[in-house]
Amino acid sequence: MGRIIAIANQKGGVGKTTTAINLSACLAEEGKKVLTIDLDPQGNTTSGLGIDKENMNNTVYELMLGECTIRESIHKTGIDNLMLIPSNVNLAGAEIELLGINEKEYILKNEVDYIQDDYDFLIIDCPPSLNMLTINAMTTANTILVPIQCEYYALEGLSQLIHTINLVQKRLNPNLEMEGVVFTMYDARTNLSLQVVENVKNNLNTTIYKTIIPRNIRLAEAPSHGVPINLYDTKSAGAESYRLLAKEVMERSDV
Repeated sequence: MGRIIAIANQKGGVGKTTTAINLSACLAEEGKKVLTIDLDPQGNTTSGLGIDKENMNNTVYELMLGECTIRESIHKTGIDNLMLIPSNVNLAGAEIELLGINEKEYILKNEVDYIQDDYDFLIIDCPPSLNMLTINAMTTANTILVPIQCEYYALEGLSQLIHTINLVQKRLNPNLEMEGVVFTMYDARTNLSLQVVENVKNNLNTTIYKTIIPRNIRLAEAPSHGVPINLYDTKSAGAESYRLLAKEVMERSDV
């Protein structure tokens, strides 16, 4: 049965989508069968994997509204072992359209149940807010992976995220666990990055991944070319870091 990891942080600009794209690609590079689910209306994971989000039929929006089956919503990415359920701006309206639906917190889970066994890993990129889409991701997932940017306000909002995770555990998904924290945009030249890492380690009672993702120009460039970092610049520091993260994830998952 595939392991489902939701990548969540309601704070924007922390490397959430970058982590979703590149963790997925590096797991696929290791021969794992991966399905990435883009649950962010911005659709940046979709375009970052080379898919034209503006001209897509059967996106996660149609899936959530019951207008297509989950198998119809899964698209090839052009990357071996990596499939995608894409997203675009249409998803922004889903919150309102789902208002009258019973058990709307479980729409994604009920669909994913059909195909979970087809994959080793399912990676969900959540929107940068704690809304119904994020709740759907948390009811579907086994674990939550939280990217934290190495900057002064790193811990801001994190307590709210952890509170939401705890609420979902109690009321909607008792099997949900905290996968852990991964530090992103680390700059070894600054004392601040080091201080943030130490601060989080001292204040958070959660698993922290050993792999730290550096601030890296090639990593920032890759999405505009529609390819993950391991294909864009296979020897870059960003590619090596996400490969190490993928190996850590695999070790913890025993997959």
